[in-house]
Amino acid sequence: MSRAEVADVPEVQAAEEASDVREVRRLWSLGLFRSELGITFRRWRTLALLGVLAAVPILVGVAVKIETSDGSTIGGGGEGGGPAFIAQVTNNGLFLVFTALAATLPFFLPMAIGVVAGDSIAGESSAGTLRYLLVAPAGRTRLLLVKYATTLTFCLVATLVVAVSALAVGALLFPVGEVTTISGTRIGFGEGMLRALLIALAVAASLIGVAALGLFVSTLTSSGIAAMATTVGLLITIQILDQIPQLHAIQPYFFSHYWLSFADLLREPVYWDELVKNLGLQGVYAAVFGSAAWARFGAKDITA
Repeated sequence: MSRAEVADVPEVQAAEEASDVREVRRLWSLGLFRSELGITFRRWRTLALLGVLAAVPILVGVAVKIETSDGSTIGGGGEGGGPAFIAQVTNNGLFLVFTALAATLPFFLPMAIGVVAGDSIAGESSAGTLRYLLVAPAGRTRLLLVKYATTLTFCLVATLVVAVSALAVGALLFPVGEVTTISGTRIGFGEGMLRALLIALAVAASLIGVAALGLFVSTLTSSGIAAMATTVGLLITIQILDQIPQLHAIQPYFFSHYWLSFADLLREPVYWDELVKNLGLQGVYAAVFGSAAWARFGAKDITA
């Protein structure tokens, strides 16, 4: 072996050790994420929240069925007649998916996300398990990312629970078939199902900002209940402010302002303007409050 080859041996060993460390950290992160998912979705509180969300489409569908059982029609949304799309439910059960998402998005879905996000760090702190999580090779940044990823997964699961429940109830109680878009054109049932999936994904994406806000609030306190209550209180306050006409100049910056833009996916062609604004706004909230949560959590005294 030449002198140059001998000199290269320590470098090769160092590179292999660094690669091994990265692999261990990657596997640890995946393991931690799976563990967090298991803990989150096994909690009775989480199951109760998902149960309430699944019950909303059932209640709406049964109420529409009873009200229209004598052949009468139900008033359209936006004019005091109930949630958006409710007038079309009797003609096509697929519209119950859109109605249920429109009914749960202003309060039920954000409240559920606020509870899970608010408890993410504060709950561990109040239970005394936060310091033990950080003793393992997780690191504060990695733990925070895992908590946020878990909350985002719950956003998707909660939205799909509403959509699937509404689809099952709609198909059971009402006819299904071609979908009449807001623009007045008709699309096939298969494309209607695809639009329903895209709408569910758009609704889940609309909750990204709420998840980041709840995560930040969770780093400010050691009380899980206080963090959950504060997050839900902020959600209600923002939505009240979003309805005051005198605040129209700042309302486009509220995370809830473009939530109902998912209805534009039922136009032909699709209107992307407000959908893109909504996604961009959620990204801004995620960046701002995610950074604030990282800064706060990095300086948090976990020994107290």
